[in-house]
Amino acid sequence: MRDLNDIRKDIDAVDAEILAAFEKRIELSDQVAEYKRSKGLPVYDVEREKEKIASLSDKVEGDFMKKGVRELFTDLMGLSKKKQYRLLSERAEAPDGFIEVEQIDFSDSTVVFQGVEGAYSEEAMRTFFGDIGSSFNVGSFYEAMKALADGRAGYAILPLENSRAGSVRENYDLLTDFNLAIVGEEIIPIRHTLLAAPGASLDEITDVYSHPQALMQCSGFFKDHPDIVQHPMANTAIAAKTVAEAKDHSKAAIAGAINAELYGLDVLADSIADDPDNKTRFVVLSRKKIYEKKANMVSVEIELPDIEGSLYRMLSHFVINDLNMHEIESRPIQGRDWEYRFFIDFTGNLSNKSVQNAILGLREETKKLVVLGNYVSSR
Repeated sequence: MRDLNDIRKDIDAVDAEILAAFEKRIELSDQVAEYKRSKGLPVYDVEREKEKIASLSDKVEGDFMKKGVRELFTDLMGLSKKKQYRLLSERAEAPDGFIEVEQIDFSDSTVVFQGVEGAYSEEAMRTFFGDIGSSFNVGSFYEAMKALADGRAGYAILPLENSRAGSVRENYDLLTDFNLAIVGEEIIPIRHTLLAAPGASLDEITDVYSHPQALMQCSGFFKDHPDIVQHPMANTAIAAKTVAEAKDHSKAAIAGAINAELYGLDVLADSIADDPDNKTRFVVLSRKKIYEKKANMVSVEIELPDIEGSLYRMLSHFVINDLNMHEIESRPIQGRDWEYRFFIDFTGNLSNKSVQNAILGLREETKKLVVLGNYVSSR
């Protein structure tokens, strides 16, 4: 049996040969990039890659070696493409027509939000915009997006995610349906209270109304009161208004405490959310594709081809460009069974070459990529 140190010396020698060959191959990739750039050719040639990997795996024997060769050269070709993207992105500008501005002027704005007075969306709007020019409310998230798209509002504010209940999936779908840009973000604390008609007691309550997310965020309360029937509503403030109008001691709403004053209700229980640090993230949308110079979060939408390893290859673009992913959300694609689109938030600015390089690579190797926005985030 050979001594371990002798074996390691041979491994070191082989590794040195591999390293030299790798450097030479990457240098050839640079030449390929220059040629493709001059001819306007895409970096990613799917058929050429398939044929190459199949040919190489045929040159070795055994299942392990064949799989190993496929994995090795898939990664090697992936690195070569990423080097080509880097060279090509040196002349790139902010993608998808986005324009950098020093600062977005939100003053004198007309903002649309979903719900009625007292809704968390209204609170998020006032927190983000401060002294806004004007605002109006609509009954659904779709109507809010439509009002913005039609020009009746300059901005819309939309909840996307709750720290306890997760994503507001309907609104991710709306981001796909409307060609609008995320230009801001606001995260507000959510403090749910149980509200009922004046004089009502907790023992009388048989039905509770609120937004589905709010009901989910108060699951502990319903475990303690299993006989109470939950009724989903379009908005927490609408639920409070509905209970106020009913004047029925058996009905209550889960909503922010401000709704007690707005609609003349009593607070039967305070802070009933499961998580005392419960927060909801809202995004601010605009028709203008602009981003501030100080923007630090990028949101994209991606559709992947239905081929082996496509998700892995997508994620590798963030790794090679040192980009920190904050969130990935998947949604089914309507009309295409078992196919999904991904919504991804990652740290960066559209003016950064690392971001442009990643987006260029992702655009080449996915079925669809849309930049949803670049904005200032406190996450």
